[in-house]
Amino acid sequence: MNKINAIITGVAGYVPDYVLNNEELSRMVDTNDEWITARTGIKERRILTEEGLGTSYMARKAAKLLLEKTGVDPDSVDAVIVATTTPDYVHPSTASIVLGKLGLKNAFAFDFSAACCGFMYAFDVAANMIQSGRHKRIIVIGADKMSAITDYKDRATCALFGDGAGAVMVEGTEEEGIGLMDSYHRTDGKGLPFLHIKAGGSVCPSSQFTVDHRLHYTYQEGRTVFKYAVTAMADDCKLVAEKNNLTADDIDYVVSHQANLRIIEAVAKRVGVPMDKVLVNIQRYGNTSAACMPLVLWDFESKLKKGDTMMFTAFAAGFAHGALYYKWAYDGATAATKK
Repeated sequence: MNKINAIITGVAGYVPDYVLNNEELSRMVDTNDEWITARTGIKERRILTEEGLGTSYMARKAAKLLLEKTGVDPDSVDAVIVATTTPDYVHPSTASIVLGKLGLKNAFAFDFSAACCGFMYAFDVAANMIQSGRHKRIIVIGADKMSAITDYKDRATCALFGDGAGAVMVEGTEEEGIGLMDSYHRTDGKGLPFLHIKAGGSVCPSSQFTVDHRLHYTYQEGRTVFKYAVTAMADDCKLVAEKNNLTADDIDYVVSHQANLRIIEAVAKRVGVPMDKVLVNIQRYGNTSAACMPLVLWDFESKLKKGDTMMFTAFAAGFAHGALYYKWAYDGATAATKK
């Protein structure tokens, strides 16, 4: 049997209709468009405002569009993996809710928690499942309702985050020269003091005190995170490139986690890749955590050609980080017309 490689055969996304732009945000907290744009590159973000809807709603929307675009028989899907930091519930998994809503009859489902690295890590796991030969078709979704854990009284963080979901279909191929070629992932465990949510877990369960003291929102020490993120993401990309004899000229596109435009620019500079090769949509969506990467693929699908050399990289709470070397597997211009 020839070697099986894992490829993305389709991509889809969903963002809520409601647009929270910088002007409106400046009426909620002491900030302004110039300050936000200069420090983050973000102009607006999408927010899921409807009561009673959570991450699974957006994930299901993205997955449903993915099935429609690819023409895949839902009964042929073997697994659904949802990467998220904002699950609907502690349990059951958000992935199980998505699976149930889609009516998938022959699949199992589980959530993957790695914050902003979630999609990249989950895709690598799905790729290994495909390469084992035991699974044929897996839906990987990155989805987060970051507005649910964002403190809109905190000037330092509230401008950063938005809501959204992106989904990819992962399948196997025996064709050489396309698909996931290599990956490098690491977690150093140093990040807890600098990026976390204090309450709601087993260490500090929810209580009236934790609610009153606003301990259920994302806390971040921005300068520390910035420094670690730039160094880790750039080093990871260079390591993967060197291991695979790639130069900066060989890389057609960089798919970066959309954390902050200044971080993305600094990483690109260190790697030696010009910004016109870096796919960026942070100005429209903000940081959607696990949804960032698949939303980038969805937005820029029409530009992607079979054989394009792509470097994925992300940085997350933990601190977790890594990079993927991927060769695009289909003509994106044709598929993108099915949005």
